[in-house]
Amino acid sequence: MATINNIFFKWFLLFVILFNNDVESYRAVVIIHGVLTGSDSMDLISNRIQEMHPGTQVYNTPRYAGWSSLEPMWQQVKEIGMDVISVGAAFPEGINLVGYSQGGLLARAILQTFPDHNVKNFISLSSPQAGQYGTKFLHLFFPNLICETAYELFYSKVGQHTSVGNYWNDPHHQELYYKYSKFLPYVNNEKNSTSMSMSKRGLTKLKHMVLVGGPDDGVITPWQSSHFGYYDANETVINMRDRSIYKDDLIGLKTLDKSGRLTFITVPHVPHYEWHKNESIVDNYLLPFLD
Repeated sequence: MATINNIFFKWFLLFVILFNNDVESYRAVVIIHGVLTGSDSMDLISNRIQEMHPGTQVYNTPRYAGWSSLEPMWQQVKEIGMDVISVGAAFPEGINLVGYSQGGLLARAILQTFPDHNVKNFISLSSPQAGQYGTKFLHLFFPNLICETAYELFYSKVGQHTSVGNYWNDPHHQELYYKYSKFLPYVNNEKNSTSMSMSKRGLTKLKHMVLVGGPDDGVITPWQSSHFGYYDANETVINMRDRSIYKDDLIGLKTLDKSGRLTFITVPHVPHYEWHKNESIVDNYLLPFLD
């Protein structure tokens, strides 16, 4: 699969290098799919962008499709991140980045891990940016998993070898979260090490960051995680601006917000598995930010 992905990506780069001079009206777009899906699940978004913004080059990443999407987050960030940088090199005027569900968190981590990127606009579509504390979507491969005991799996060496374990954020076991989680506390600059200090310049250099989510999502839990809100120990949702990640400007959210470059979009009546399959979502909440 890795060989096929590499061949696909090389052909894509060859195509954009050959034809880049003819498509200058809109920035190229990189799209990152969600967990347990693949690039084909993002075809509606890709096709709609090309239909409504003719000439736009879209790279819909085929990497880490299906079960391989459960590989550790850092591994995915590194490989998909190199693709983002390579696409950006083919479009020196800048590109746009869209990530759905887990793909939105991957995209955000890529921006921080590769701060010299040339992404201009980043759209996070129903993504667990502040973490996840819901097991509904996990029952396919963990049929007996419940929130109250999921930490026993995810805050372990085995659990941290899964992408979901990397951003599992149990509000009742925060000491274990900070002790065992190898990804989210570092990406949020809540926990640093000499080898994992994350640059907030990767976000603050953006032209615009757009966070899309809604109360009827049904999978991202709490749904406000898509807006960087999260539970406290009593499972009361604390909005982003009242959390330390914002108040201490740990990753640049406050900087973006104060300069008018951070947009929150709340859309009701959209279940999680429909965000990327709904043309009105693309038309109303993606296309206006893909300049």
